Amino acid sequence: MNLNERLIAWENLRLAYANASRGKRGKAPVAGFETLLADNLLELQGELAGQTYQPGRYRHFHVHEPKRRLISAAPFRDRVVHHALCNVSVPYFEKAFIANSFANRAGKGTHKAINACQQYSRGYKYALQCDVRQFFPSIDHTILRRTLKAMLPDDSLLWLVDRILASGRGVLAEEYQMVYFPGDDPSTGSGQGIFAAGRPRGLPIGNLTSQWWANCYLDPFDHFVRRELSCPAYLRFVDDFVLFSDSRSELMDWRAAILTRLARYRLTLHEESAYPRKVTEGLPFLGFVLFPDHRRLKARKGYHFRRRLRQRIEQGTQQQVKDSVQGWLNHVRYGDTFGLSRAMLAGFDLLAAGDGYV
Repeated sequence: MNLNERLIAWENLRLAYANASRGKRGKAPVAGFETLLADNLLELQGELAGQTYQPGRYRHFHVHEPKRRLISAAPFRDRVVHHALCNVSVPYFEKAFIANSFANRAGKGTHKAINACQQYSRGYKYALQCDVRQFFPSIDHTILRRTLKAMLPDDSLLWLVDRILASGRGVLAEEYQMVYFPGDDPSTGSGQGIFAAGRPRGLPIGNLTSQWWANCYLDPFDHFVRRELSCPAYLRFVDDFVLFSDSRSELMDWRAAILTRLARYRLTLHEESAYPRKVTEGLPFLGFVLFPDHRRLKARKGYHFRRRLRQRIEQGTQQQVKDSVQGWLNHVRYGDTFGLSRAMLAGFDLLAAGDGYV
């Protein structure tokens, strides 16, 4: 049975619906799909089997945490397809990923990445911390497709990959500032489709497929760092990655090699901040500043939560306020933030006896 046959299996489509609807069954698009669930799944099954499936239009909105980003929400039936596709393809991706790629993976996640980063900071003197400029807008469809093809055991799903990629073409065009790489011709490359600079690029932020494909896009780079640079202390969370060493000059050599290698994927770094630093200075990573022996919450994270909490208190229910506070506490408890949490909540009179927040 090839991957496309596994994709359209009834059990897989039922599981895809269950995963896509989890926590959302009260929303109108999900409820409408569920009303005629068997009919809708049969329709999708037929379209996927006949390769006539076409994605719908995205709904776009901006979020401003941690920075302004354009989020693209696919129609619910498309999200079912995304889950069905990931159900059958992700196990093959997982076999290829290095252990220290932490984003979106079961048993990994933000807090495991923070723990690993701090653990490395205790064993090395210096860190080279990097993040990719315009990562999701920069992802080249040709390179991504080639990478996915190499990671999957057969080509039977590539038609669907192509369909989903095409649906997101141009979504992040306004978020991308053109970068030319060796071999590009700036005078004719843009818009001609002949040179790499004119190829389709960008993954909609919001798709489940985008989250996994972004990991796949940088998977060859992960192996380059571990095998060719022979860096024993490396981790990545989406487009943020850190290398550790006891030698500043070694990290500078690795930095030069990284810039050259990322150009193969048509990616660049925020070079102004990508320089070795002592771990004792603190590493800003995933909302915290990490030191070898303690952690602090980034100041702007606290400011953002105060603004959001004030809005929730003014506009939301008591349960919504409590859920918001509890979610924040569950995150910041991974740092040395007990005093900050008490001060933050006391400012909103949320430390009354019996509230149980902290």
